[in-house]
Amino acid sequence: MKVWHTLVVACCGLALAQPARETLLPHWDYDQLAPLELKEEKVQDSGGVQVHQISYAAPVGDRAPLVGPNAGLVTASLVVPAGPGPFPAVIYGHWCMPGSDRKNRTEFLEEALVLAHSGVLSLLPDHVIIHPGFVEDKAPLNQQQIAVEVQQDINLRRGADLLLKRKDVDSKRLAYVGHSCDAAAGAYLSGIDKRFKAFVLMAGDLSTAVDRKTKAFEEYRQKIGAEKFDAFLAKYSWMDAGQYVSHAAPAAVFLQYASEEPFLTPDRARQYLAVVSEPKKLKIYSAPHALNSEATRDRIAFLSDQLSFKSPGSEALGRIPALVQPPWPKEP
Repeated sequence: MKVWHTLVVACCGLALAQPARETLLPHWDYDQLAPLELKEEKVQDSGGVQVHQISYAAPVGDRAPLVGPNAGLVTASLVVPAGPGPFPAVIYGHWCMPGSDRKNRTEFLEEALVLAHSGVLSLLPDHVIIHPGFVEDKAPLNQQQIAVEVQQDINLRRGADLLLKRKDVDSKRLAYVGHSCDAAAGAYLSGIDKRFKAFVLMAGDLSTAVDRKTKAFEEYRQKIGAEKFDAFLAKYSWMDAGQYVSHAAPAAVFLQYASEEPFLTPDRARQYLAVVSEPKKLKIYSAPHALNSEATRDRIAFLSDQLSFKSPGSEALGRIPALVQPPWPKEP
């Protein structure tokens, strides 16, 4: 696995002159009137909280050959508090870290269960790349990586469609939390979809304009071939996440980064912060890419403030296990 390719090139484009936001949005269009085709596989009770295993449909269009036969079927967990609501709601996007047993909708499940006891409803969808039938194109600069990112954001927006159709969800109190690959997805989402009140973006790549200043970026460009590299990125210049997260306002954005990172260093995180629109804040943790319990507590405190719910007590927060950091894959 090419780690630099996965972290940067797969989610970003060439930093050119900034086009108007309105000219970028058509790249992310989908049929908002398409049926959700919501299906429930099973429901479990967890201390009065209902955990529904569901699926819903997301339009794929001509991306289907690139993202696989099941791309239009989103599998997810829906965590519903006791009571009638209306509840604040959070959509959680998990990381894509190879070797992690939480590279799926379970990454934030314990956090969602704790929040449910504070009256928060959560949707935890699986990422496109772990859907049955997905086969990764490992060639550098392939078109699949573009199609996957667009489809992932459409899947997340369909999740918002699903939540906002529910009578027990407060449409004015919707937030998004995304880690790593899904932090990048959240950066796009913040500039595309204005139904969200707040975003927590955890250890994700947020700007090509920042990335391209680094030695590692230039080394990868030379390895692939500068002319080929530049042509591909120019074609997909609309994939620079910085062009979107710079238009997140009026939503508030909380960036969470780690000090023990091989690529997304604290210095890079501070430069990302400069790209993000106000209101915003950044905190860097003494932790690896998985972050830590302190980040979990801060994230929940931020959500509590933004979505106006009572934050769980320390005992409840202590029940949320820390995410395990697998070793970084080595370049082939």
